[in-house]
Amino acid sequence: MFYTYIVASKRNGTLYTGSTDDIVKRAWEHREKIRPGFTAKYGVWMLVWYEPHETRETAFRRERQIKEWRRVWKLRLIEDQNPTWRDLYDEVI
Repeated sequence: MFYTYIVASKRNGTLYTGSTDDIVKRAWEHREKIRPGFTAKYGVWMLVWYEPHETRETAFRRERQIKEWRRVWKLRLIEDQNPTWRDLYDEVI
């Protein structure tokens, strides 16, 4: 299984969209700031949205699609599935 996901610094905070084949590991890496880069620099760690995909290609295409979206569309996507912006890490582990 592959995933497209969004992590946030806080409700309505900084957002990052990515894709992975191991959502648990990747969410943990964001939480622990294991990988240097954007999410570590800006404190983006909270898993607020994810979507499963059958293939790496479809997950990656969805990631690229979402990255092109306006911020308001990303916020709507998150709030449609997670209106309270709870951290979904416990849900995926």
